[in-house]
Amino acid sequence: MVLAELGTKIQSALGKLRSAATVDDEVLNIILKEICGALLESDVNVRLVQQLRAKVKAVMDLEESVGAKRRQMIHKAVQDALVSMLEPHSAPYKMKKGQSNVVMFVGLQGSGKTTTIAKYAHYYKKKGWKTCMVCADTFRAGAFDQLKQNATKLSIPFYGSYTEADPVRIAQEGVAQFRAERYELIIVDTSGRHKQEADLFAEMQEVYDVVAPDDVVFVMDSTIGQAVHDQATAFKSAVPVGSVIITKLDGHAKGGGAMSAVAATDAAITFYGTGEHFNDFEAFKATSFVSRLLGQGDWEGLAEKIKEGGMLENQGEMVKKFQKGIFTLRDMYTQFQSVMKMGPLSKVMEMIPGMSGMLGDMLKGGGEEGGTRMLKRFLYMMDSMTAAELDGVVPLTPSRQLRVAKGSGCKPAEVEFLLKMHKQFEGVIQRMGKSGLMKGGDAALAKQMERNPNAMMQQLGKVMDPRMLNQMGGAQGMMKMMKQMQGMDPSQLGGLMGGFPGMGGGGFPGMPSF
Repeated sequence: MVLAELGTKIQSALGKLRSAATVDDEVLNIILKEICGALLESDVNVRLVQQLRAKVKAVMDLEESVGAKRRQMIHKAVQDALVSMLEPHSAPYKMKKGQSNVVMFVGLQGSGKTTTIAKYAHYYKKKGWKTCMVCADTFRAGAFDQLKQNATKLSIPFYGSYTEADPVRIAQEGVAQFRAERYELIIVDTSGRHKQEADLFAEMQEVYDVVAPDDVVFVMDSTIGQAVHDQATAFKSAVPVGSVIITKLDGHAKGGGAMSAVAATDAAITFYGTGEHFNDFEAFKATSFVSRLLGQGDWEGLAEKIKEGGMLENQGEMVKKFQKGIFTLRDMYTQFQSVMKMGPLSKVMEMIPGMSGMLGDMLKGGGEEGGTRMLKRFLYMMDSMTAAELDGVVPLTPSRQLRVAKGSGCKPAEVEFLLKMHKQFEGVIQRMGKSGLMKGGDAALAKQMERNPNAMMQQLGKVMDPRMLNQMGGAQGMMKMMKQMQGMDPSQLGGLMGGFPGMGGGGFPGMPSF
């Protein structure tokens, strides 16, 4: 998870709200001290940390509260202060479909700008935008080759030159050509530069003048911590930075410094990079980011992932089967395929409240690649089964299990584990069906939770993994989740809950440790 260490420390501090017998001012000060210390260790600007502390104290001073209400107020005040720290000072440029949008990328040399451009192009191409790239970086040797290789891999048109040395002319000609061809997103790569390099800054301003970009994206390297603040200020004074993309944020200790330095640009964080692959790129939303940081998941982001992964396709038929307590190996195969399409397993899991803490067990011994490899092996095993075996018509006897193992290149013990896991999932689905929790869909479930939370929690406790319920914050956490879901698009709810056992479907909660 991004900034995993910071998130763990803040969650640990907030955990004292539940464990403390009485949450008085002394306990509040201890919690704030731990949270502020964690932020400072993550290299967040001292002034911003002081502001966060002052905001939380101000909220608590305004209203007298005791017991559960005080605990909720402190938690919300911390969450709101963190969101405020990351919220954009101005709205980012909103691209317009059906017309050319020119986006110019700037940043320090070595910040990962050219790779980020490829990720950015890939992201919008997947969403149906007619995308292209222009390489106006003539300063760094190999810049055009790198952009050309990335563009070729992604099947995205590009423009550049091995002979023309003037980046201003390249940018002008490339943008003009793609505008004439009616490309919707024209991305311009520029030379990486440092605030002390006056000539390169002048060149950047010239490129800006000739291409007249709709948006200027500053690529911010998270590994240099608070040092990026002065750089961001220099770039902002040279060209009107409208958006920020933070790179190399995959758990780096100084990531907090880069995120807090965004304030220097007065621009919005729009994306952040979390790895080297083209898909290691996520849209940024402050509320969702903080929610995941605090281990509360991100239902909005998860719904989007589910939609992109195709989990909403034929979901009505799947939910009807679940309501009857039916969950075959074929159903599990379908769900695993959808999960694979949703992207890296760890990023999906941290969107589900309570799951990020159990991720270590699930991916034990192999990390992110191990988790993906594990799913692929499950699919190989099920590919080696007959239709009757997948549909539960014919039982998988020991001799049939041996045949499946040989056919898939897996060990018999792995096939046995897959079947055992399916039985666990099937048991959850059957209990959900018998309990009537799925009757009427997820909106009805949320309404029942609101009317009689204690009775509903007793029923959910019979079918859900106790660890998950606990990490969700018990009844109150579950109530909050349901309220969030009620505000979502109803068409997404079936796929959202229908895809994860223990919460109404066939995914991962309740999965045994590896």
